Amino acid sequence: MADDARNLTGVWHGLYTYPDGQSVSFVATLIDSAGALSGSTHEPGVGTDAPSSALYATIVGRRGGSAVTFRKIYEGQMPRYRAVDYAGTLNAEATEVEGRWTIPGVWSGTFLMIRPGRQEESAERKATQQA
Repeated sequence: MADDARNLTGVWHGLYTYPDGQSVSFVATLIDSAGALSGSTHEPGVGTDAPSSALYATIVGRRGGSAVTFRKIYEGQMPRYRAVDYAGTLNAEATEVEGRWTIPGVWSGTFLMIRPGRQEESAERKATQQA
């Protein structure tokens, strides 16, 4: 797949899961500039760190082929752990990134991000090319 087809720019819907099985949804807005990633996330606050409030974070990372790595840095005082590292793999259609998140030296879990609408665009493009 061409590198530009792997471009991650766009809005992604994600879910990260704690070791105890609890999951939290998030929305990430990414900008992919030749593999350099930047962007932001927002998610609901959960647990004692941030009950019933929204959490915002900045993303900085890299994409190389199908490998995706980034650090999410939360804004403000919450949650207790400000930086979270993510490492995942982009699927062949460039619609999903799946992998692990880690709070260095503390704990880790899994995550999945899905880019909605990308499959519909691909299907429309194929139909147009066949016509």
